[in-house]
Amino acid sequence: MKMNVDTELVLESKIKDFSDLLTQIDGVPDKKKKLWLEIYENAIADRQNSYYLFQALVEIVDGKSTEHAVHGKTLASYIEKMSKANDQLIKLAELIAKSETKNDEINSEEMFKKISEK
Repeated sequence: MKMNVDTELVLESKIKDFSDLLTQIDGVPDKKKKLWLEIYENAIADRQNSYYLFQALVEIVDGKSTEHAVHGKTLASYIEKMSKANDQLIKLAELIAKSETKNDEINSEEMFKKISEK
């Protein structure tokens, strides 16, 4: 089973939006921004792929206790992968927020110095 074109376009749009967000952050080295983008791309792709496979397997298992017994662990592993991807995204958001906070602090200090000099 392959993801449909709409799903791929949504993923590409999310990656572009995140990339645009990263370009707006000042004071962060480009290498770190590239790493953050790669982490983001991997996390959303992992989450989307796991969700897609989970949904496909749910259709097979739905209402069939024998199928559920056979595929229950696989369903749980897909849920776990989606959860791990979400955790990665949360940690990434925390890193970016921390970086933005540091930049805000630096900018406010610089502004104070400029005001004091005049």
